Amino acid sequence: MRNPLRLPLARLGPYADRPRPYPPGHPPHLPVRPTWLCRACGRPWPCAEARLLLRVEYDGSPVDLAIYLSGLYHEATHDLFRLNPYDGPTPRDLFERFVGWGPYRRGIVEPSGRKR
Repeated sequence: MRNPLRLPLARLGPYADRPRPYPPGHPPHLPVRPTWLCRACGRPWPCAEARLLLRVEYDGSPVDLAIYLSGLYHEATHDLFRLNPYDGPTPRDLFERFVGWGPYRRGIVEPSGRKR
């Protein structure tokens, strides 16, 4: 397969197959790798619609959602760093984007004794 844009190829990590398209027949809010933009609306994935649909789809299974999001966070960190190692999003920004909004959300605690 040719890669005319010379983008790094995505790894074979967890496959983003959720959330399912809603309403049926419309484009699913899934990421386009390696850029991790939403296939349906073009915003950074998970977009607001994907987050809402994921919460509904994994209702009653918060651990499964946390595991799914954590795997995709790992893959996105790898892909986005390879795309732009100098000006890309920080790991903290990606964590908030992928995992921080999901179940078991806790605020980031700054180490004690550190002054700003």
